[in-house]
Amino acid sequence: MAEIERESMEYDVVIVGAGPAGLSAAIRLKQLDPDINVVVLEKGSEVGAHILSGAVLDPVGINALLPDWKERGAPIEVPVKEDNFYLLGEAGRIRIPNWPMPPLMNNHGCYIVSMANVCRWLAGEAEALGVEIFPGMACSEIVWGENGEVRGVVAGEFGLQKDGTPGPNYEPGMNILGKYVFLSEGARGSLSKVVMERFDLASGHEPQKFGLGMKEIWEIDPAKHKPGTVTHTMGWPLGSNAGGGGFIYHIDNNQVFVGFVVHLNYKNPYLFPYMEFQRWKHHPMVAELLEGGKRVAYGARALSEGGWQSIPKVVFPGGALLGCSAGLVNVPRIKGNHNAMLSGMAAAEAAHAALKAGRARDELVEYETALRSGPVGKDLKRVRNVKPMWSRWGMTASLALGGLDMWTNNLFGVSLFGTMKHGKTDAAATEPAERHKPIDYPKPDGKLSFDRLTNVAYSFTNHDENQPPHLKLKDPEVPIRVNLPVYDEPAQRYCPAGVYEVVKDGEVPTFVINFQNCVHCKTCDIKDPSQNIVWTTPQGGDGPNYPNM
Repeated sequence: MAEIERESMEYDVVIVGAGPAGLSAAIRLKQLDPDINVVVLEKGSEVGAHILSGAVLDPVGINALLPDWKERGAPIEVPVKEDNFYLLGEAGRIRIPNWPMPPLMNNHGCYIVSMANVCRWLAGEAEALGVEIFPGMACSEIVWGENGEVRGVVAGEFGLQKDGTPGPNYEPGMNILGKYVFLSEGARGSLSKVVMERFDLASGHEPQKFGLGMKEIWEIDPAKHKPGTVTHTMGWPLGSNAGGGGFIYHIDNNQVFVGFVVHLNYKNPYLFPYMEFQRWKHHPMVAELLEGGKRVAYGARALSEGGWQSIPKVVFPGGALLGCSAGLVNVPRIKGNHNAMLSGMAAAEAAHAALKAGRARDELVEYETALRSGPVGKDLKRVRNVKPMWSRWGMTASLALGGLDMWTNNLFGVSLFGTMKHGKTDAAATEPAERHKPIDYPKPDGKLSFDRLTNVAYSFTNHDENQPPHLKLKDPEVPIRVNLPVYDEPAQRYCPAGVYEVVKDGEVPTFVINFQNCVHCKTCDIKDPSQNIVWTTPQGGDGPNYPNM
């Protein structure tokens, strides 16, 4: 497509992704200088359409960005009132007391929120300051400068046919150019991945680690509803098969956010993360809460879990990585939105200073320094060993040793364990199927648990079937030639939307990609043991349409 001529638009700062990081950066830039030209490009059909998060929000980020957010009417209205931790067995539970936990694990002072709605509100605040926001504008390529720097992005290409050629209604998209480009695409962003490889940004850092988060919104019996109650669980049904756990957050309007996270470094290719989530809902504690209720929404998204030691170099010639594109989730707290907002602000401040000094398209080293030495770095550094401990020694040992490590970091600023390494990527952690046994999962009952395709309908996902599939195989033969005989093709199971199937015509298996089902979680790009699947952006506006996630 190199021969296609595109019109260009120039801005001071181009921001890819209207999540908490990108919108915070846009707002902060305009707060610092109303004359800075800022554009935010969002691939979802509207701001918030592709935002999925737990979420218990630590307000430290919003306090710094917009201190009067309450008076401004932010949809942050349900303070945490009760904080519960449980270790589950198949039929029972043990309450883990709060008192031995370090203070950073306390959720009081935080709020249960829909981050989709928070982002919609932040977008309104940004537009009131003069930020241009364009939803439905997928950014499909980087525009490179003559010296190899990032100059901008290609946004808004529509009308390609299945074979990749322009159709009758083809629109070539535009080159959106900036003096700086901020990539705030969330975990495993497609353009972020390109830039990281081009500039070798992960060199000298541990591999990024990920989890798969799945979430449903339920309307429950008002008699069971306790706004402000936060519950986290560990243990059953995962056991020793994988790290992870469940969450139940009581928000307003008789609704609860019910979700489950599976760490993607699991070994057994027969593990089925989605079915682990569905089975978890049948635990007596969860089932009793949901009985008589109604599921109203579903979604899934990968989240970064590598923490401090996996943060890559976050600046490159012409731009920076923000939020989960850089991997800023605090794993034991299961929180990243506050760090995303703080990272956006720090990048904005660095870009503002650079623009004021007449600079452009260089490295914003001031942002790198601020991110690592400021509140984000401090937040992540003191919990840096929790994830590698869990991966190496399992849940029970990591509870005790991780708690000790967080206490020594909290009290003395030091760790008895130094900085532990993650080692393998999540893809490389997958072992051959011959080393494991298949797992028998109960059939969904249609009341508490549901099959994937039924649930995907509640993500309101839609893709134009005439466009090229956005899930691409480096080698089309690998799924059947390698992954099926060696790993029993785990794409059939790790995808929470039923995108991938192995279909047999007689004895001949075929690998089928139902890209229309894709909820943009990025798990396939992360977990495929052959690293053969590449997630790219479909045309703008396609994908899930999350209402209140």
